[in-house]
Amino acid sequence: MSKLYEFDAPLIEEYGFVCGVDEAGRGPLAGPVCVAAVILDPSIVFEELNDSKKLTEKRREALFPKIIETAKSYKIVMVDSETIDRINILQATMLGMKQAVEGLDIIPNLALIDGNRCPDTGIATQSIVKGDATSASIAAASVLAKVSRDRYMTELGKEFPQYQFEKHKGYPTKLHYELIDQYGIQPFYRKSFLKKRGY
Repeated sequence: MSKLYEFDAPLIEEYGFVCGVDEAGRGPLAGPVCVAAVILDPSIVFEELNDSKKLTEKRREALFPKIIETAKSYKIVMVDSETIDRINILQATMLGMKQAVEGLDIIPNLALIDGNRCPDTGIATQSIVKGDATSASIAAASVLAKVSRDRYMTELGKEFPQYQFEKHKGYPTKLHYELIDQYGIQPFYRKSFLKKRGY
């Protein structure tokens, strides 16, 4: 069994239902921040499961349906750019995490949160820095969040091909800044992230 599952096992034994929570898309200039919460079935182990950033897109896409089909419960939440601009990216992420945990069909007894801050969920929470490389539950949540957001941005790219979202997924790359300067911004852009450029 991988170290990720070994980390979760004693917590599941102690608490029963344990959910992992992670986000994708804190840094981009456009689109939502996506948060996922998942309660894995402890009897099912995916040896290939890892921090989503360490997996290829193909691996993440292959894992996504497996996690969804076998999870005890999962919830994926998107928090839009308007909310991010209104309450800031940290608060938007915390809001998404709270909504994801509260949206699970099963109320977990413990939520493992990637990072160094915990949302107010009304249940026991534990923040884990680099949690997606530590806990199987958080790693699974990171895959659900990353794949969901990438798919969303790819679809947005079909609607607004001038921004080439399929290439950069909204992140602040040189190409993306050039395209913004050329075509301006749309309502799905995070204006608070682009203030320095006069938007």
